[in-house]
Amino acid sequence: MAAPKRFLTENTIDFPACSEVLLEGEQFNHAKNVLRLSEGAEITLLDGSGREYTAIISQCGKHCMTAHITGFTVGDKEPHTAVRLLVGALKGDKTELVVQKATELGISSVGVFNSKYCSAYLTPSKLERLNKVAREATKQCYRSVAPAVELYENFEDALASAKDYENKLFACEFEQNSQADMRKLSGSVCIVVGSEGGFSEGEYALAREEYGFKGITLGKRILRAETAAVALCAIVMFSLGEMS
Repeated sequence: MAAPKRFLTENTIDFPACSEVLLEGEQFNHAKNVLRLSEGAEITLLDGSGREYTAIISQCGKHCMTAHITGFTVGDKEPHTAVRLLVGALKGDKTELVVQKATELGISSVGVFNSKYCSAYLTPSKLERLNKVAREATKQCYRSVAPAVELYENFEDALASAKDYENKLFACEFEQNSQADMRKLSGSVCIVVGSEGGFSEGEYALAREEYGFKGITLGKRILRAETAAVALCAIVMFSLGEMS
């Protein structure tokens, strides 16, 4: 038997005080017009708290559905350690690919930045698209919490967002030797990966000297930006024990 379809709610669910939840907009359209769900169908609701609510569609209208919650469990697919990815804006749909794969790997949050050699530019509408990609990937891989995707016009603001992370790793194509041993990671991690154009010497120096990042290398081969981002996420999650 197929598992119940999963839907993200816009607001935190106050269960058991409130046992009725409306599905509207994008979630309603997906449930009714794509999945063809109707009254009596079992679904799972996710409100970003880590809880997974079991529910039954009790009413289906033209513009919304009402779901009756019958109980909840705490999701067991979320990472135990917070890992944040900061990635330069990429051309085409490559940023979407990175957000999707990072979500599947268990990244807790994503920041997309513009830097000196970025040749792509993200608008607010594109940012909303990235958050939608994260939400869809969250449902697909059975996570309970969708990572938030944020946009930074200023590279320094992106670096500053990592101030509370215990490990700060900066992937740099012109670094010869890694300054951190990724095999011995412990505690929260923030990863920085550049766009197709990479980083300037000044940006790398700023990250190291002002914000405490340590430069790392991913080997002797030059990886595409999207490959580097996904590969580094996987390496970090494995090192933290999140893939065993």
